[in-house]
Amino acid sequence: MSDSPSERQPQTIVIQQVPRRRWFLVLFLFLLLSGSMLLNLTQFAVSRNASESGSGAIESFHSGDSNSDEKIALLHIRGTIMPPFTERVLDTIETIEEDDDVKGVILVIDSPGGLVADSHQIYHRLQRLREERGMPMAVQMTRMAASGGYYVAMGAGPGAKIYAEPTTWTGSIGVIIPRYDVSQLASEWGVRSEPLTTGPFKDSLSPFRELSDEERDVWKDIMDDSFDRFKGVIVEGRANLDEAAVAELATGRIFTADQASANGLIDEIGFLDDAIQTMTDELGVKHPCVVEYSHPLSFADLLLGTAEASRPVDPLQELLESGVPRAMYFCGWNAGL
Repeated sequence: MSDSPSERQPQTIVIQQVPRRRWFLVLFLFLLLSGSMLLNLTQFAVSRNASESGSGAIESFHSGDSNSDEKIALLHIRGTIMPPFTERVLDTIETIEEDDDVKGVILVIDSPGGLVADSHQIYHRLQRLREERGMPMAVQMTRMAASGGYYVAMGAGPGAKIYAEPTTWTGSIGVIIPRYDVSQLASEWGVRSEPLTTGPFKDSLSPFRELSDEERDVWKDIMDDSFDRFKGVIVEGRANLDEAAVAELATGRIFTADQASANGLIDEIGFLDDAIQTMTDELGVKHPCVVEYSHPLSFADLLLGTAEASRPVDPLQELLESGVPRAMYFCGWNAGL
């Protein structure tokens, strides 16, 4: 016989709340997974884009006489100097190199810089174009031509005139290797890193521990090598600046157009029309055809939303790559691209 309602024992319902810290962990892991999936899709797009980069630059008319056989080429260097956009610049240089109608080149730079190796690749190819073709060059800086953006400008050579708009920022001569230290955070979460290495410096940029003095010395030597190279290309590219003058300017600071002019980093404050007119006069061409170049939109461009977009930030990839050395000629509050 069942108990009457009055004889039933009261039931206690216990609701367990998931600790708030655990919710943060679940949310963090979800964001990592979502970011990783987005990165995988982006990397697929970028790899596909890289395979299409050899399709050739597309020439288009900019100004002047469209029927003229004498061309002035505008070579745009925009955004962060890193793959896959480095390949597009190199591809454009090759297109210019193969066109006998191009009589002069104007570098139009709007870049905060980028990777050391990529900046030097562009610089080297510009040197080769200038020396092998005897190609006259000039530089037009727009919003920003800092760090690696200034480095590639030196590829135009000591005879090139450098223009900057009144609001241009330039300079930022220096090197940075991005690094994060999450050792305290890892300790709080009970995360410990124990990599198996073959030498004491193999994981020297690990974000899970502090850098030792010996490791700092090793990376200082590496950065000094890139830094000396940067200063050297400026000494070679600016006839009015010697080693002492460049060393005094190479503090990593930004210069306005007026400051850059006063310190000899640029020659004149002006706009693209001024650079085009000066080159026209120097070439002795009455009515040149001014052209510029573009590349077909790829899947990566559509995914990233713009042909000049930088790689989206993914927390998991940032964590995995935090120990990957990336020396950069870069100007920005966060160089951890």
